[in-house]
Amino acid sequence: MDVVLNESTETVHRRKAGGSDRHTVCGITRSLDPETFQTISVELAATEYAADKCGRCFDGEGGY
Repeated sequence: MDVVLNESTETVHRRKAGGSDRHTVCGITRSLDPETFQTISVELAATEYAADKCGRCFDGEGGY
C-alpha cells in the first residue's frame, strides 16, 4: 500500500481513493505546501522514517 508522507512531521496519511497521488483521507494536503509530501510505501515509511500514522486516516492510531 502506498501512503502519503508528511516529511516535516514524519506522519503518514492514507491516500484518498480516486484522488491525486497526494490527496489524503483526512484532507491535510489541501492546506499545506505540497512540497512537504511524498508518496511512498508504508513499509518504507516505517523503516526509513519511523513515521507515525495519522489518527484520522488510520483507525486505532494516534492523531492530532
